[in-house]
Amino acid sequence: MSEPTAYEISCTIVEAMRSLITLGLSQGTAGNVSVRHRDGFLMTPSGIPADALRPEDIVPMSMEGHHGHALAPSSEWRFHRDILRQRPEIGAVVHAHPTYCTAFAMCGAEIPAVHYMIAAAGGPTIRCAPYAPYGTEDLSVAAVAALDDRLGCLLANHGMIAIGSNLGKALWLAVEMEALCRQYAVALQVGKPAILSDAEIARTIKRFENYGPRSRADAP
Repeated sequence: MSEPTAYEISCTIVEAMRSLITLGLSQGTAGNVSVRHRDGFLMTPSGIPADALRPEDIVPMSMEGHHGHALAPSSEWRFHRDILRQRPEIGAVVHAHPTYCTAFAMCGAEIPAVHYMIAAAGGPTIRCAPYAPYGTEDLSVAAVAALDDRLGCLLANHGMIAIGSNLGKALWLAVEMEALCRQYAVALQVGKPAILSDAEIARTIKRFENYGPRSRADAP
């Protein structure tokens, strides 16, 4: 099977950005997506609403942070680049500002193992990276650290990041993270949520090795 072209990947990025809106994970020009391509990556541009985005607007970038596109890449390109550079197994990064993830991020709160689905994010917690201004190297360093042995994290007073081996998996995880944060917020109003043990989450992670979205070609 041949490698997707940059244009084909750009089409999936545009679709993902629109999905962030329809799924209630983002709004306006918030949110950005990147996908690894060859020795660089493709990045959403700065300031263009999802409903106006075209495949031709997606910005090809090098791992050195260079581009030759007429449009500027998202101001958050740096942490996308650094995540992809640090994590060779990762093929896509989704960043958004969904309500419940962002509410916990505003509180600087780590999400504990209140539901077994936290295993989808790779561990017994979803960490919250400390605050740093958007688009900065400090934010990138904090995000990469919060994602150590994880597939998702919160960014204090900002939003969330979900990563995956491909864009479908990263977008799926973003949805699951928001659902988990919404459920946790409700549970906190009901009472004191029970926390699953690290050992139970480790077992669930093992069981999740073949869990999540897949194409028919990947089906056993």
